[in-house]
Amino acid sequence: MRAYFWTALILCCIFALIRVVRMIGTSRPAAAARLGSFLYWGALAIIFALAAWLRFRLTLDPIADPDTWGYLSPALRKLTGAEFGHTHGRNFTYPGSLFLLLKVCPDFRAITVVQHLLGLVAGAMLLLTWRRTRVFLPFPRVAHDVHAWLGLMAAAMYLLAAEPIRIEMQIRPEGVCAFLFSINIYLVVQFIACRFIEYRRFPAMAFGAGAVLSSILLASARASFWFVAIVALLPVGIFFIRPGWWREKLAIGGSTVASAALLLLPEQLLSRHDEVSHTFLPTTLFVVHADLIRDQIARDLKQNVELPYSRAWLEHVETLLSTAIAESHAANANTRRYAVLGFDPDDLRYKPSSVSEQLRRDFRNDLPALCAFYRFCYWRIWQQQPMLMLKKIVRQMAVFYAPKCPAYRLAKSLPLSNAYQQGVASLQRLDYPKVWAAYLPASDFMQRTRSLARDAPVLEQSSYIRGPLTVLAQTYRPLLLVALILGGVVLFSQTHRRSLGWLAGLVLFLYSYNFAACLEVAVVQSLEVGRFVIIQAIFTILVQFLSIWFIVEFVLNQRAIRAPDK
Repeated sequence: MRAYFWTALILCCIFALIRVVRMIGTSRPAAAARLGSFLYWGALAIIFALAAWLRFRLTLDPIADPDTWGYLSPALRKLTGAEFGHTHGRNFTYPGSLFLLLKVCPDFRAITVVQHLLGLVAGAMLLLTWRRTRVFLPFPRVAHDVHAWLGLMAAAMYLLAAEPIRIEMQIRPEGVCAFLFSINIYLVVQFIACRFIEYRRFPAMAFGAGAVLSSILLASARASFWFVAIVALLPVGIFFIRPGWWREKLAIGGSTVASAALLLLPEQLLSRHDEVSHTFLPTTLFVVHADLIRDQIARDLKQNVELPYSRAWLEHVETLLSTAIAESHAANANTRRYAVLGFDPDDLRYKPSSVSEQLRRDFRNDLPALCAFYRFCYWRIWQQQPMLMLKKIVRQMAVFYAPKCPAYRLAKSLPLSNAYQQGVASLQRLDYPKVWAAYLPASDFMQRTRSLARDAPVLEQSSYIRGPLTVLAQTYRPLLLVALILGGVVLFSQTHRRSLGWLAGLVLFLYSYNFAACLEVAVVQSLEVGRFVIIQAIFTILVQFLSIWFIVEFVLNQRAIRAPDK
């Protein structure tokens, strides 16, 4: 109830301000316009100032985790005179950015500073995208000032939330992904508006090229965003199959080739000598689907199916998987970790005596043969038991589409000491100290991290932001269902389609960002890994506020149809 109280209080304050401005406007329109503009831009300045204060009042040392070395070591090797290259299968874009940043400013705190600044830019881009969406309605019935304040509230929800601030402090690509998403969505929205609504050739060409580049960059930063990148490029694909605009098509096509060459070709060249780049995906598919693979092997053995692997070998693999899954399930029973999947895939992958290590020894380190076996096991489930795979995907999708959307973190406080303790443990491996010693800023960073592991500040999340975030988390699924129903009504009704068609399409299109991001992870990994859902917060907030606007416009449009002006 407290969440709804804070949300209602904020909305009442906003609408009270709008009401006061309109009352003044009845007698003095010019003064009312100036007052409304002053209140809006004043509130915007306060929100961004508060967002900056919430970020920079904390320690600026970035947070490391077990994956950090894969992103950081290529930069450190280059900075200490060695070659820049792949580590642990991580794409070159984020490590390359770290190298350039540390080259210009040899202090690890610069990582947090830049990522915080990009987080603020992401909030600004969200607001710019919101303001641009006004063009998607030919005759909007919601007043311009109400629309503007709704957008400002959406930006505030992102900028003042605690979890995006914590993510911006991490040494991993998630720290910049909100920025990349905000740029991508802005460019795609601009392309749709310029090409399909306003018919402006040069802006459409420029924004289309930018949308392609940002989509490829997004997928390069995180491989789990490839489905999202494909969805983002659907408007560009529709543009190519429509007649006309040949010069613009050639320009966007050329930019697509250039973007792919710039971002994908170097990745292919750098990954050739990185062993993990070739084993990461097959191993992930094997350990995440270990229970289904175990059951399929047992089924094949029971039915005496002829397979390219011996019966004794498959019995050995089945025993390994059964033992490892049972141990993992027992170890995580009290914590409810991976409650939907039923076991922790990391236990089958990273422990010294894990299944993946034992199988690697069994294959005598023949990685191509080992990966071929992993792929065989995975695809055999799709061939023999596709419904089981679909059920697994549906169960994982249900993690995101739960009654309370997990894209929002609603905790009152986030202790940073635990994160820094994990960072110390992650960066103290035996093979790391040589690199730390060779690069003085890295040694300084490690010393400060050890100190912060004992007395790091706590990241607080106040009630005024936690309340509205709780409401957003609880209303994501109802808003999605209403938007789907009303979107169908609009798209199949010529009367509604003329007035609301573009806005309905935009809302459904942005909801597909969530669906694509979740679907790819559900197919390959598990949505119980928090970072896969938390990083969707920025466009989840945007689409929920767009849904609210769309629903209100639909209701007002219905009233206008039933009671036309006389």
